[in-house]
Amino acid sequence: MRLNRSFTGAIAVVTVCALSLLVASCGGLAFAVANAPALVGPFERTADLAYGNQPRQRLDVYMPDGALEAGSKPVPVVVFWYGGAWVQGSKVNYRFVGATLAEAGYVAVLPDYRLYPEVRFPAFVEDGALALKWVRDNAARFGGDPERIFVMGHSAGAHLAASLALDPRYLQGVGLNPQTINGLIGLSGPYALKPDTARLNRIFTAPSTAAEWQAVRHVGPLSPPTLLLHGTDDRRVWPAHSEELAQALRAAAVPVELILVPGAGHADTVAGLSAPARNRAPTLDALRRFIGDAPRQ
Repeated sequence: MRLNRSFTGAIAVVTVCALSLLVASCGGLAFAVANAPALVGPFERTADLAYGNQPRQRLDVYMPDGALEAGSKPVPVVVFWYGGAWVQGSKVNYRFVGATLAEAGYVAVLPDYRLYPEVRFPAFVEDGALALKWVRDNAARFGGDPERIFVMGHSAGAHLAASLALDPRYLQGVGLNPQTINGLIGLSGPYALKPDTARLNRIFTAPSTAAEWQAVRHVGPLSPPTLLLHGTDDRRVWPAHSEELAQALRAAAVPVELILVPGAGHADTVAGLSAPARNRAPTLDALRRFIGDAPRQ
């Protein structure tokens, strides 16, 4: 059945609404639209695997079909953290990300993590480190290559991924070499975060300081290759965050690609991984090129 342009366009608009941080107004129905094409496909989803002993320390794994067949080579692993301003979000709403990555030939891992008010910074980043330790220890069970692990996130999730990739203390804290991460993929992230609301000032507060939570401050010559995408019309997290991080990485002689997507808003960079809104941003094509070019650690 062929859908007319107005109908497919409406689906795309609903999808982008769902992926914005205004989840309360868009509702679960819109996420259902985004995830409907991801319910079945050439992959196997294993849900709610524990990487810690807390209720939100669970993750889902999406394994490409054939990944464990005799003679198959281990494939890269992409660990994705969703956004939600550190107060909301669930891995089940981002099945489309796991499905798209698995269909592209990667083992995809989507962890949940603890949120405010249960925890404050840096506890959710520490959850990310625990999840990465689990991935390193278990990737081979799903056909993944533990020597080719990429971290990826959108919005607050991009801040989490960047913190893990750029500040070595988190991985060292769980007994991992910081070089465990082969590459960072950041979508619309607040890498030079300056808390500017009462709630953010409760999440990012003493004894921590901006020197700790601003991921851009931790760039160094050993930082991993990085891919950054940001919409030029993002009014929730300004594109200057990605520009500043790209500049710092270049100054440290770290390979970085910055893609500013003309006319794109905050949600479009992750919406580009959904089937209904694939044309919103070149996220998937850029990701495939980046992972294919990244050297193995």
